[in-house]
Amino acid sequence: MKIAAAREYGSPDQVRVEEMLTPTPEADEVLVRVRAASVNRADLDSMYPRWQFTRLFLGLRRPRLPWLGIDVAGTVEANGPEARRFKPGDDVFADIFSHRKKGGAFAEFVCVPEKALATMPSTLSHEEAATLPHSAVLAIMGLQPRGARKFGAGTKVMIVGASGNVGPFLVQIAKSRGAEVTAVASAQKADFVRSLGADHVIDYKTTDPRRTDERFDLIVDVDAHLGVLSWRNSLKPGGVYCAMGGSASWLLRSVVGSLVARLMFGKRMGLLVGWSPFPDKQVAELRELVAAGAVKPQIDRRFTLAETADALRYVDQRKSRGKVVIIP
Repeated sequence: MKIAAAREYGSPDQVRVEEMLTPTPEADEVLVRVRAASVNRADLDSMYPRWQFTRLFLGLRRPRLPWLGIDVAGTVEANGPEARRFKPGDDVFADIFSHRKKGGAFAEFVCVPEKALATMPSTLSHEEAATLPHSAVLAIMGLQPRGARKFGAGTKVMIVGASGNVGPFLVQIAKSRGAEVTAVASAQKADFVRSLGADHVIDYKTTDPRRTDERFDLIVDVDAHLGVLSWRNSLKPGGVYCAMGGSASWLLRSVVGSLVARLMFGKRMGLLVGWSPFPDKQVAELRELVAAGAVKPQIDRRFTLAETADALRYVDQRKSRGKVVIIP
């Protein structure tokens, strides 16, 4: 089978499509024929890697696991002797972040434990389903209640980075709950985020979103660049600032900033904690949102498996409006 790999750390220029034997499912494993996979910032973060300390886990000199891709949708091809949940021909999808021992999602087949998979929503195509496992689940986690605070009807929510992989899902889910949504994106992508339901759009190139007269119940920052404490005056009393990631230096500064925000200002501000790939509770909620029409996958471009490096490069350049899909 064909599979995309990056055997050295670096940019998408390192990516090659290789030939390898199709894995044989063992024990509780399931072999899935990949119909579609989608690109996430997480794919790029592990390639550079974005946080140098992660080399302790990924491999000091080069990646221990060179396989790329975590979001997959496909059809069950074969089961291991202990696999019982699915049968050949079933449509499944998954975030295989923790299950890439035998390959990644940018391939013709993936072989993973059956617990990693879920039955694909029947109303979606494989391409649409492939956009959901990482980004949509992450969006659900970003909008989860904090303590007694819920972010639904009558609340104001700001989404910083509303046009990329996770942002469109954040906008749609927040609107489905009745929130008033302000999206932060470039002027070129303003119409796109408005089409998702955003009530207001701030062009971050011309306006500092921290310097508006509005105050928010929740600010979700998809890829943080600005200091945690610099957002405190944008929050209502009891408001929450939640970041989904940032540079290594930002992560270090956010630890101190979060502590100061809690002790001195009584505000919940900092990095999203408790993330795990494809948890049952959030997957069930995602199914409900899809069934209700509240979440509609937004596909910007499609690439072939041979064009994996181009797909990664396109996302790395922050050109995408929604998700980028790879089709073997």
